[in-house]
Amino acid sequence: MMLSEKKVIVGVTGGIAAYKAADLVSCLRSEGASVRVVLTRGAQEFIRPLTFKALSGHDVYHTLFGGPDPLPHITLADKGDVLVVYPATANFIGQAASGLAPDLLTTLLLAFKGPVLICPAMNTRMYTSTVVQTNLRLLEERGLVIVPPETGRLACGETGPGRLPPPDTVMEMIRGALLKKDLGGLTFLVTAGPTREPLDPVRYLTNRSSGKMGYAVARAARDRGARVILISGPTALTEPPGVSVVKVTTALEMRRAVLERFDTADVVVMGAAVSDYRPKGVREEKLKKGEPEITVTFTENPDILAELGKNKRHQLLVGFAAETGEIPVHARKKLEAKNLDLVVANDICQEGGGFEADTNTVCLAFRDGRFFDLPTMSKYLVAHRVIDAVLELREEETGRE
Repeated sequence: MMLSEKKVIVGVTGGIAAYKAADLVSCLRSEGASVRVVLTRGAQEFIRPLTFKALSGHDVYHTLFGGPDPLPHITLADKGDVLVVYPATANFIGQAASGLAPDLLTTLLLAFKGPVLICPAMNTRMYTSTVVQTNLRLLEERGLVIVPPETGRLACGETGPGRLPPPDTVMEMIRGALLKKDLGGLTFLVTAGPTREPLDPVRYLTNRSSGKMGYAVARAARDRGARVILISGPTALTEPPGVSVVKVTTALEMRRAVLERFDTADVVVMGAAVSDYRPKGVREEKLKKGEPEITVTFTENPDILAELGKNKRHQLLVGFAAETGEIPVHARKKLEAKNLDLVVANDICQEGGGFEADTNTVCLAFRDGRFFDLPTMSKYLVAHRVIDAVLELREEETGRE
């Protein structure tokens, strides 16, 4: 979802990371959003209003009194689709949690009725303090979205949580905040990525899955209001904020993690590429080069998806099928053999989809025989189409009860 014609209000508070808000405003404008910027007095110590006026194309708001608008907090509240505070200092968070309104930004926060994103950025000891964490929980309980900071080296020289997340992370959260929350109250259990089966202390067997499709499903479900548990094999992807991530390596570890959480899930989307086999015995020492032939004996891994199909009760179960040739036939066989409700199938040899790509071209196969081809689109948009299909199935189930 692009932000064209959306009205975004960016509040900037007085932290060293305030300069990064200029990049966020620039990114928002590049997607066609209309941006209004509100600066606190502290923010103006780090970055001047003229910078934001040039980037946003609008006058910058920074005071409750003395400006041309006698009620700027009401005017802005009426004009905005979403409010994001980037960065949010400990002082601002404390005032917001207490309902105080000493300046324009905190007053606007009380008047604003749309989605609000808070992006904390501060010293690690401040961020992890009991009072700041309590204040953040209070804001979250009131429906505000807390975008957690990153861990890394801070301006003060210390290392730990407190770094302001980059604009692309916040852009994703802004897009999600504007989506309809039609998955509220549901828990999605999603698997993603490959598994790795060790051969010796150095080598392992795996596959080409990047995890991008499963991560896209997790992000899309989160954006639509679901509680999301993502069980991920080894990937190079950044953990999606707002998602509970469980890291695993082998197929047996993934099976254990999935079964432990299966009963709590309403929808299970098995996007991981789980290894079908593992070496029968892991060598304790590294295999040395020089032997002309090496024989490895494999044993079959448990079929997690088939096991879930046998044991499901209230859950809707979605499987993925990465195939070559006769996609409808393979999808239908997998759906029936493993008692699935929906199969998302794709031809891994087709241009625009498959492993490691940012796009995918898939087909949706339903239990009642329906089969729909989707055009090539981003994996995030594919994820939304899969979720649309899941909601359709849930409505059909409800209608039969």
